Amino acid sequence: MTIIISKSPSLSPSQMLIIIIILLGVVSTVHSGMGTNPNDPNKYLDPYDPSGDDLGLYDPFYDNNNSNNPTCQSPIPPFVLPIYKIDTMLLQFAQNIEHLEADYFLWGALGCGLDDIAPQLTLGGPPPIGVRKANLDNLTESIIKEFGYEEVGHLRALKTTVGGIPRPLMDLSPENFASIVNQAFEHDLKPPFDPYRDSLSYMLASYIIPYMGLNGYVGANPQIRGYVSKRLLAGLLGVEAGQDAVIRMYLYERRKKIVHPYKFTVEEFTKRISILRNKLGMCGIKDEGIVVPPELGPEGRTCTNVLSSNRDSLSYARTPAEILRVLYESGNEHTPGGFYPKGANGQIARMYLKDQP
Repeated sequence: MTIIISKSPSLSPSQMLIIIIILLGVVSTVHSGMGTNPNDPNKYLDPYDPSGDDLGLYDPFYDNNNSNNPTCQSPIPPFVLPIYKIDTMLLQFAQNIEHLEADYFLWGALGCGLDDIAPQLTLGGPPPIGVRKANLDNLTESIIKEFGYEEVGHLRALKTTVGGIPRPLMDLSPENFASIVNQAFEHDLKPPFDPYRDSLSYMLASYIIPYMGLNGYVGANPQIRGYVSKRLLAGLLGVEAGQDAVIRMYLYERRKKIVHPYKFTVEEFTKRISILRNKLGMCGIKDEGIVVPPELGPEGRTCTNVLSSNRDSLSYARTPAEILRVLYESGNEHTPGGFYPKGANGQIARMYLKDQP
């Protein structure tokens, strides 16, 4: 692209310099999207490689219903690319959790999963283990159905923006959820916990998953650089936080209810699961149940804890390594298991496994 600046007696040298800088910014924006195709799950990326940072994208605008009205779009920031390599790595890692949520919610509400609803998004990944339709009441089924379809949208937005990873092998069987609950209570429950038994059991199991996606997006936020990537992450984070809030409110309303056929309450269940996730994550308190001691509540003045947050009421952040330690249920990001028997996909997750036999 050639830039021609004609001399004009009305422009001072400093004004001409400002115009050149602005035009160079425009050139950078015009050329964004002309890099390598990120839609290759086997391509390993170096986030610190200065060459070829622009990875391209398919749809740079997510709110284009009123694209003819300039006030409906935020201005494109100068001298910033839409997507960087580090963005791709982090947002491809996030697809592991989005896949987990998508199949868990779709199957729970509809009795079928991503293979039936949007098979192109699996990229040939294997179907999940042990998942099934849950025995849900009408209210809970409506909520979970909405969550399932939202996850389909999340996966589509992620894969068309930064490229997709194949769906990893996932274990959504009652046995896996029972194993987590047994760890949380430090003994085997009898009969084994079954997330598909009824609405309350399903929502208790739902307490385990979306919160990890929320933590992951908060943790990724400071590292995301591209303006398209930031917009995508913000949109994903907003909905993930909403899902987690709905689940926690659902459980808070039933906090004193006994979880049959056991003798513990909903409040105790959330407390135990949060303690376990903190233990597996190995990075301090980043998880709290729906009721906490007053000193841990907002401003140290309430036991109500519908939204889990730190002392400043900000969402907790977790790194990919922390998330893997929890979802592998091993406390070790190098040792797959739990929800991902063969490990999660994407460069970040596979990096932790590359030295394993």
